[in-house]
Order: sequence, then C-alpha cells, then structure tokens
Amino acid sequence: MSEKPDMKEVREFYENMQAALQKFIVGYEDLIDTLTIALLSNGTVIIEGVPGTAKTSACKLFAKKIGGTFGRLQGAVDIQPIDILGMKTYSKEAGFKFVKGPVFSNIFLVDEMNRLTPKAQGALLEAIAERQVTIDNERYHLASPFMVIATQNPYEMEGTFMLIEAQKDRFTYSVQVNPLSAEEEMKILARDMNRELDLKEVLAKETEITTPENITRMQESIRSVYASDDILGYIADLVSATRKHSDVRLGVSTRGSLALLRGSQAYAAIQGRGYIIPDDVKHLVPYVLSHRIMLKREAKLTGVTVENVISSILETVPVR
Repeated sequence: MSEKPDMKEVREFYENMQAALQKFIVGYEDLIDTLTIALLSNGTVIIEGVPGTAKTSACKLFAKKIGGTFGRLQGAVDIQPIDILGMKTYSKEAGFKFVKGPVFSNIFLVDEMNRLTPKAQGALLEAIAERQVTIDNERYHLASPFMVIATQNPYEMEGTFMLIEAQKDRFTYSVQVNPLSAEEEMKILARDMNRELDLKEVLAKETEITTPENITRMQESIRSVYASDDILGYIADLVSATRKHSDVRLGVSTRGSLALLRGSQAYAAIQGRGYIIPDDVKHLVPYVLSHRIMLKREAKLTGVTVENVISSILETVPVR
C-alpha cells in the first residue's frame, strides 16, 4: 500500500514539535507524543503526576508552537461553572454581554482538575464532547482546533476529588508523568545555570511552527488514514477483552474503541504512513484504555493493577 502524500506534512509537524519542546522540556517523550497525537486526532488528555514536573510549562509552549490561544484554569474547591465557561453581564449602555471564560481558547489547560468539585468538573462535559457550551439556553461554539488538557495530582494527596466516571471516559488519552532520573535532573540544573528555564523568555523568543488552520486541515487528512477490516477487528477484540476480563468491573466503552481507532490513525500519520499497522494500535492501548478500566475490589486487594490487565490483554488477544 502506498504512502499518502499528505502524511508527510503531518510527520514534519510532529518532528518540529518534538524538537521545539525538547529544547525546553527534559524527558517526558511520552507526554510530548501524546499531546501531539491528541491534537491531531481532535482529542483530549489527562496528565497525572505530582506537582513540579513541568506539565503546565509544556502545555503553554505547545500552544505557542501551533500559533493558538491558550487558556488556563487553576483547580480549586471554590471554582464555579461560570469561572470556566463565562457569564453574561449587564450594563445600561450595552445591555447584556457575554464575557467568555478561559475555555474559549485553542488549548485549554485545567491545572489540578481533581481539585475541582464534581459540579465544576461536570461543566466541562459539553465542551469536551460537543466543542460548544450553553449559557442561558444560548449555544456558543468553541475555537477550532480545540483541545482540553487536564492535569491531576495522585488521588492520595490532600484536597482532591475523584473524577466522575462520565468525565474520565470523555478524555481521549491519559498519560502518567513520573519523576525524572538523576541524569535528567542534572540536565535541568545545568539549563537553569545557563538561564535557559525562564518560560517567559522562551515564549517570547519561540515562533510558531504552524497555524490553527493547518492543524484543522491535518486533522481532516488524518481521518483518511486507512484501517483494514483486520485492524478494526483487532481493536474490537481488545476492547471486548476488557469487558470480559475476570479482574475488571467496568470495561472500555464504545467511545474508547473509537478513540483507539482515531489515535492509531494519528500515530500512523506521524510515522509518515497512510495506513494503520497492529503496532500502532498496541502503542496507543495504554494511553487510551487505562483510565477507562475499573477493577473489581477484590482484584485491587490482591495487588492487581490496570497495567497488569492491559499487559495480559495485549499478550492474549491475537492480531488478526
């Protein structure tokens, strides 16, 4: 099967984005890849990790490189839906006027999302699912492209709330940000000595590598990446296996299988290919399925993890 010519542009964008972010961000290759795949597949991302691991800085720089607008919300227990979506204000001169919230941006970062109450978390559902918000029965369309990136602290930390299940399922990808190695830590210290970690200076110097319009066009071209019936069957088998696994209380939804397909299309495209191979699907499985699988209580008590379940599924489900 021949390579589709328009995938070369996607591959070039991916390489440029990698190079740009790695000039400032040490390590976290998985995070950079996942953000790029999510953007190209019109998806959303949950990033989990302890504070102080450059998650926010990476997202700001990511928005800068695509020439898009950046919105940010710091999670806190007193955040209300209007703080996210916006509100209507009234004045005698102008009458009612809608003041947009930070969600009206190309890249919207919700920092420490699991510090929001369930009510505030729920305010994002329509934005994530339909790329629009409704205020006083009026619909407002969001920017294009639009991507929500949510960071969260581990649940055992104080002042956090479990994400509601409907919210978790609407996030396309999840990625775990782990502490850096000693060698990577040393690179950061050396960069700080050379004054290379000032984000304001970096953002002022960096230029865009593309435009929002080009991103939208690449998103459309990626949807044409070919998936054979065998690939579609393999995705269906993997998802079905999560529902039948003896340690799983709630398996992956149909939304998850669609996310795995579209993520595999994007991953194939950044490799410069116009078709999916099984390895593309296998690569995306942990990022797409892990936050959608809920284990039985007895499985948790015996030390079974979601990672264990995913590994066993990948080992036992044959490629068609």
